[in-house]
Amino acid sequence: MGEIIENDSGHKKGGGRRTPRKMGAHIDMTPMVDLMCLLITFFMLTTAFSKPKVMEITMPEPPDPKAPPPAVAFDRTYSIILSDNDKVYWFYHKDVPEDAPKGALPSFDKWHKTDFSKDGLRKVLLSKNEKVFTEIYNLKEKVKKGELVMSDDSLNAKIKRIKKSDKKSPIILIKADEKTKYKSIVNVVDEMAICNIASYAIVDISPEEKALIQKAP
Repeated sequence: MGEIIENDSGHKKGGGRRTPRKMGAHIDMTPMVDLMCLLITFFMLTTAFSKPKVMEITMPEPPDPKAPPPAVAFDRTYSIILSDNDKVYWFYHKDVPEDAPKGALPSFDKWHKTDFSKDGLRKVLLSKNEKVFTEIYNLKEKVKKGELVMSDDSLNAKIKRIKKSDKKSPIILIKADEKTKYKSIVNVVDEMAICNIASYAIVDISPEEKALIQKAP
């Protein structure tokens, strides 16, 4: 608090006039020191409890040029093809005829056109990954409602085990041509996270696939 100290040292001079009193100002800094201590404590606590929000990115290991390509179960594998104007196609690798040569594609009448709406690609992915998605959704709901007490790290580890244990969940191959916008890549990766797809990869599009989508309406 501020305080004014009056110095009553005025005296009369000749002629009967009194000299003005001198006043000194004194500021009490105690409340300001208390406030600074409270602010420092507040900032220390909020800084310690806040966690940075980052996206986990698993970088692939460099492939061995001499090693054969990894085997992919075609009865679980689906390809998503992206092109310009937000075109999205997908096909099931098991639709390839059994007598077809290695690396052959399904005929274009087996390809399915879709989009990024909730009734488009997301609905397709959920139908293929229904078991894993339902199990993870129920687990998160139990934690949210307090029926199951689990830390964030334990919850994430449990979700990873659920994804890894299922041997029938889909394997998604994401392919894009040079006309695809970066936004479409981001959208399709977001759909993988929303639908809890455990196995997916962004791979190069083949010349045959590129030729088919160029002829597509």
